[in-house]
Amino acid sequence: MVEARRLTSMILWGPAGTGKTTLARLVAQSAGYHAEALSAVTSGVKDVRDVLERARQRLGEYGVVTVLFLDEVHRFNKSQQDLLLPATESGEIVLIGATTENPAFEVNAALMSRCTLWRVRALDDVALSTLIDRGGELRQVAVSPEARAALIASADGDARSLLTTLDTAVVLSRDGVVTLDDVALARDGRIIHQSTDTHYDQVSALIKSIRGSDPDAAVYWLMALLEAGESARFLARRLVISASEDIGLANNAMLTLAESCARAVEFVGLPEAQLILVHTTLALALSEKSNSATMALGRARDAVRAGGAEVPAHLRDGHYASAAALGHGVNYQYPHDFPRHWVAQQYLPDALRGQRLYEPADTGAEPLQVARWRERRRDVEGADPSQVE
Repeated sequence: MVEARRLTSMILWGPAGTGKTTLARLVAQSAGYHAEALSAVTSGVKDVRDVLERARQRLGEYGVVTVLFLDEVHRFNKSQQDLLLPATESGEIVLIGATTENPAFEVNAALMSRCTLWRVRALDDVALSTLIDRGGELRQVAVSPEARAALIASADGDARSLLTTLDTAVVLSRDGVVTLDDVALARDGRIIHQSTDTHYDQVSALIKSIRGSDPDAAVYWLMALLEAGESARFLARRLVISASEDIGLANNAMLTLAESCARAVEFVGLPEAQLILVHTTLALALSEKSNSATMALGRARDAVRAGGAEVPAHLRDGHYASAAALGHGVNYQYPHDFPRHWVAQQYLPDALRGQRLYEPADTGAEPLQVARWRERRRDVEGADPSQVE
């Protein structure tokens, strides 16, 4: 879009410190647009109207389209977001919104429908290392390998955090070299002191202790990581993954708990967030376990990658005029028209008919769910036994 010099409205969604504001400015300038910026935290309806008025005047007098960069767009309420709709629809402005929250929940559907969504990922270690090189060059200091590793590990993909820590460490450094001690002091001791291998070994030990239903070991490794300065956000993400990977259908509530933990960690912050992480870790370790979702994922992925799986004709979209002539949607049986809202019919592709991707586990709530699932099918007269078991 930049090369074509034709931008469309967009939402940049990603964690803090990943360059959303910088990216928006570069995109606008490179495409030859005039750029104006507002923050939804400090701006109101009047500020938006003023920008829109200037954009209309600029377009009418000079033929120049304005890019409005709106930081923290999710902070605008519905009426404020609705104010942007006519201008984006008419092309008077190009909106580039930035948010750290999922726009599917925080941005009006009407506004989202006028924008493309771009995911901005946390910076990887290579990118962070490049930032250290540039920061050190600008400050005319060298950064020791140990300090570099600590800066990267403590940043958790956040460039702003890394540069802030580096700037503080530069002030504390001597002889033109930033050391590990300088970084530790700059972060008040909250850095990862162990090597990268040890760090990942401890993360592995945490997850395997949860999987092994050992609450003592799980909470020990959790605290070892926190005391070493591990990001609470990173640990919360690992707990969310574990809730589906190792507990799954045995206790569906654990995924909700882990997701709530991740949100609470963002809301509360350290050191209080440690209690929330311990609470969730203990609950996951004590819970019944099932890896049926993990196994089903692997089998389904292998089946998809094997190829040749076409959608059966009766499952295809039958809502357009020529669908019936093509056989699409014909003979599809609507389950809600049948007793217990189930009818025996094929859903897998022909090439996979009868193949089992999901194998139930025998722990926790999963057997009860599966038993009820099978019971519904057995109760339907004429049910295909192969569809039941």
